[in-house]
Amino acid sequence: MNIMIPENFVIGAASSAWQTEGWKGKKDNQDSFLDLWYKNETFVWHDGYGPDTATNFMENYQTDIELMKEIKLTHYRTSINWARFFTDHEKLIVDEDYAAHIDAVIDGLLEAGVEPMLCLEHYEVPAVLLEKYDGWSSKEVVALYISYAEIVFSRYADRVHYWFTFNEPIVSQTRCYLDAIRWPHEQDTKKWMTWNYHKALATAKAVKLFHEKAYNGRIGCILNPEMVYARSSAAHDQKAAHMYDLFFNKVFFDPMILGEYPKELLDLCRTHGIMFPSTEEELAIIKNNTVDFLGINQYYPKRVRAPRYQWNGETPFHPEMFYENFELPGRKMNNSRGWEIYPKVMYDMAVYLKENYGNIPWLVTENGMGREQEEQYIDESGQVQDDYRIDFISQHLAWLLRAVEEGANCEGYMLWAFTDCVSPMNAFKNRYGLVRIELDEKRTRSLKKSGYWYKQLITDRQLILPQ
Repeated sequence: MNIMIPENFVIGAASSAWQTEGWKGKKDNQDSFLDLWYKNETFVWHDGYGPDTATNFMENYQTDIELMKEIKLTHYRTSINWARFFTDHEKLIVDEDYAAHIDAVIDGLLEAGVEPMLCLEHYEVPAVLLEKYDGWSSKEVVALYISYAEIVFSRYADRVHYWFTFNEPIVSQTRCYLDAIRWPHEQDTKKWMTWNYHKALATAKAVKLFHEKAYNGRIGCILNPEMVYARSSAAHDQKAAHMYDLFFNKVFFDPMILGEYPKELLDLCRTHGIMFPSTEEELAIIKNNTVDFLGINQYYPKRVRAPRYQWNGETPFHPEMFYENFELPGRKMNNSRGWEIYPKVMYDMAVYLKENYGNIPWLVTENGMGREQEEQYIDESGQVQDDYRIDFISQHLAWLLRAVEEGANCEGYMLWAFTDCVSPMNAFKNRYGLVRIELDEKRTRSLKKSGYWYKQLITDRQLILPQ
């Protein structure tokens, strides 16, 4: 079965600053949240690997760009490390060494025929702002973020035309403050909701700034909605799915695309004492400055059922009051990651966006296959034979292209990731890349089988599926 890929459909790859750069050249006050977490809980990072070395992209970016050129990659998404961009994050003194590195990466990508896509924050909130202002708890941090965005746009928007305000803005506070499973392990549901709100507000303000300056490009946000499926068609299970969607998807979709929060969500926030501190002026900014387009990270389905047990009233409110996770019997699994493999999630998300959000322009900004102990798939020539990755991409891309054919406004597919890279806690345990990274001092690179397959996909514009 052959599926033709539309000529204007992007086939690219992604990564982030903190997951690749390493700490070479980093100053003492340039820690990010991830750096602090790694320093405080090195033991939770697989085999101790973390952002300190990562893939040494600061030294190896030219090699990576040459590999992108070799496979004819047309688009690459990464981030600017906010924590490293300044030597003083309140006086806004730019670290010119780091800024020059960003210049060199952008220019190198363009020279290689690769369109750069840049995200302003991929969990890289500066540690100094966490320590002084409690991070996104403070409107002062929102203001400093907009000042950071203004400087970045002024320096790079002449060459970069795809911008994202955040990558997965819900994740850090969900892991740290809602579920308390990551450092600093603080359970505070109102803080979780406040961080959600301030990132939505920061996005609207960045959109406003970008449009007022009339830059040649578009600005959006990268969200990680979970396509949620109810266990059954019964009303109680359907309500569980609805509530999950409300708290974890619509909490960003609605303000960023529609310009306002769902009334049902606001009523629940007030009822359960987690209402965020908004003003009429701020809500007007959100209303009038919706995103131009979206990035969507999509890996697996979310399945829920109605809760079977009464909520413990002595514990703080958590949306789990309304749902319980459900594991579909017989589901296909990526056992390395503990995630269900369900390629139709791409089609269903496309339909969801089309039916609920005016068919806003969007692209898949992350989707990929992480595999443990990938060394066992290295052949005699030294190449990783990652047919499992090729199959995973093919099945997901097929469903996505079907949605495009039926009118979904999806503009492309960005694989996570271009190279193997550090992931939170998992470090290099699960490999995601088209390019293998050896954990030697030089972080030696080599193309996997999937890298050559991806080149053919880009060149031929044809997805070939087995019968």
